Amino acid sequence: METDSVAELVTQALAALRATDRDDPDDPHEYVPLLWRAAADGAAALPLGLELIGSADPIEREAGCHLLRDTGNQHEAVRAGAATALVALAQRETEGRVLRSLARAIEMTYDPRAVPVLVTLAGHPDAEVREEVARSFAQVVTGLPDGPDIRALIGLTQDPDQHVRDWATFTLGVQAEVDSPAIRAALWERTADEHEETRTEAIRALACRHDPRAVPLLAGLLGNPEGAHVLTFDAAQTTDAAEPPPALPEYEPGDDWVTDAVNACNPARRARLDAWAWELVSTLHRLRPDLDAAVSMERFGWGRSLGVAAAFGPTDYDMEALLARADGDPTRAAELVAADLPGALPDPPPCPRPE
Repeated sequence: METDSVAELVTQALAALRATDRDDPDDPHEYVPLLWRAAADGAAALPLGLELIGSADPIEREAGCHLLRDTGNQHEAVRAGAATALVALAQRETEGRVLRSLARAIEMTYDPRAVPVLVTLAGHPDAEVREEVARSFAQVVTGLPDGPDIRALIGLTQDPDQHVRDWATFTLGVQAEVDSPAIRAALWERTADEHEETRTEAIRALACRHDPRAVPLLAGLLGNPEGAHVLTFDAAQTTDAAEPPPALPEYEPGDDWVTDAVNACNPARRARLDAWAWELVSTLHRLRPDLDAAVSMERFGWGRSLGVAAAFGPTDYDMEALLARADGDPTRAAELVAADLPGALPDPPPCPRPE
């Protein structure tokens, strides 16, 4: 893509952005795909984005943030420069529409400098800015249970605006993948939220943390006469309940997420899968001592993975899929993995010594 064509796409995007009706949910937002296409050429898009965020026109600054976001999303090499510019912009920007775009953009830099920017914006008087902040911590979380990002998200779960609470609860509960008594207390508080989506997110987040208080609440979600959300079935897989929630077996077993949830909520099946995993790894160590194999499980998930460090790099297997391929026989599954992965190449023979 030539530089001129990138500039043309940005010009078209600016015109579309000026014509966008923000109050119309059916507005197609034609500027979005235009900026994404422009960002494909990272070398040309970065300077254009930096130029736009320095404009006196807030619409151009908004578009510049959006362009930097898309460019950083597609090109790792530009992220540090984009983060530096966005941090500087955050210190002087006052327009809400620009700050919303800035929050989305700085997340896609994956830069730790984004955290203090978002923490500051979490206290902005504009609820729409706070909502974008609640959505924008996901890619820059510190991983610290008491980090500034987590404290800000806990505060946002108590926001007077229901949409802010909803997104903050989702980001804190599902995307942050950290746990602490303070996080659980914040999530538990939201299980009584008057906003249905926020309440549902809180229940699912507690279930993912194997919190027993979530079990009866999750059963209520599954017993909804209109049916449960697919994410509710995902959450049901992680509970440590002694038996499946009463409503779960009533769902049609044809959908994968229903089948997975029913299987995961079966204590006997969980124990059997653990036994399979042990036998599989033990057999694989015997067949291929050159492979470093181990079974792992997501912290907030149920599915187990077999990780194998082989001579040609690491390889991961989904345990359920692998066992299905082996007709439920862990020894056969180990044989399949051993056959899948070539051994290390032998050392080449020594070169003959010249006469």
